[in-house]
Amino acid sequence: MPDHTPRPPQMRYCKRCTYPERAVFLTLGDDGVCSGCRVNSEKPKIDWEERGEMLREILEEFRSRDGSNYDCMIPVSGGKDSYFQTHVIKNVYKMNPLLVTYHGNNYMPEGMRNLINMRKVFGVDHIFFTPSIQALVKLNVAGFKLHGDMNWHAHCGIATYPVQAAVKQKVPLMIWGEHGPTHLGGQHSLKDLIEKNARSRLEHSQHGLDWKDFVGVEGLTKQEMLWAMYPPDDEIEKVGVRQIFLGNYVYWDENIHGEAMVKDFGFEKSEQPFERTYRRFSNLDDMHENGIHDYMKYIKFGYGRATDHTSKDIRAGHMTREQGVEIVRRMDSVKPRDLSRWLDYVHMSEEEFDRIADGFRDKRVWWRENGKWVKDNIWDAAERV
Repeated sequence: MPDHTPRPPQMRYCKRCTYPERAVFLTLGDDGVCSGCRVNSEKPKIDWEERGEMLREILEEFRSRDGSNYDCMIPVSGGKDSYFQTHVIKNVYKMNPLLVTYHGNNYMPEGMRNLINMRKVFGVDHIFFTPSIQALVKLNVAGFKLHGDMNWHAHCGIATYPVQAAVKQKVPLMIWGEHGPTHLGGQHSLKDLIEKNARSRLEHSQHGLDWKDFVGVEGLTKQEMLWAMYPPDDEIEKVGVRQIFLGNYVYWDENIHGEAMVKDFGFEKSEQPFERTYRRFSNLDDMHENGIHDYMKYIKFGYGRATDHTSKDIRAGHMTREQGVEIVRRMDSVKPRDLSRWLDYVHMSEEEFDRIADGFRDKRVWWRENGKWVKDNIWDAAERV
């Protein structure tokens, strides 16, 4: 590894939120405002009562008239958004949903209790699926080595297995939460009413990788990847699968509906604070999601979950940009303690981890000075302004 590498062009940051111009799904305008902030400014202009009626019409179209099948399906992890989706669909619109979960084995205790609690507090049926532990360990290592993402299997699993279940159970309507590329990055307008399909699964959820890319890596077999195989088009069309996002029809504010889920349904926050974000109700379905998985996002792109969460909360009016910048300064670069647990889980040394991780650094973000990796930081940009 050389001690010095070329410095990329100076990084720009959105002047409203904390995102850098290299953030995933995002573009930065000449005025210094990112596409995510632009799309967020559409929310107050939308007639959400009208959107609610649009949702009602969709739900009524798919409601089981004779009660012989479920009305719809909700893919859930057991998180605050899963609770909110299920509450809206079951309690507000009086539908009978089937919940489906891909279980990746590393749930936090609070997250597991939240997941188990859903069928009790909402009175719904719930399907769980998990690959073998042996396969999951191999998937963690393979995802890390191929893509710098040990949780790739979880992104693939929640985007794929529920669709398999929808086809097998012949439940055509699927209800997702928010559309991340729109709500976070502003890739689309809220007017577009984006729906999920095979292409967005592959490009967005799985970052262009599919199950075939993993067969043979770390000894993974085709049979160990059966859960990751998306149903063929003819089966999708025969059932009439349609995948909508609740965030297109209901005003979405995670802080408000998260606290409501705690108060009304006993949703549990993390008992301990996280090292890389100030939120305690996010990503409890995997103990590494807010830790080492998010650290890899920082290594690759130069920002992490503190940037994601502060940007959301700045846009929603829950904090100022100055407050967000200080949180990012304090948290985004932290190498988390859960790394040691993950290294034991997959039998890898920290030296090997660091060597592989450094290979995924975006050279448009990072460069080396005096043998160390450095980048432009948002607080430096603030001082320049």
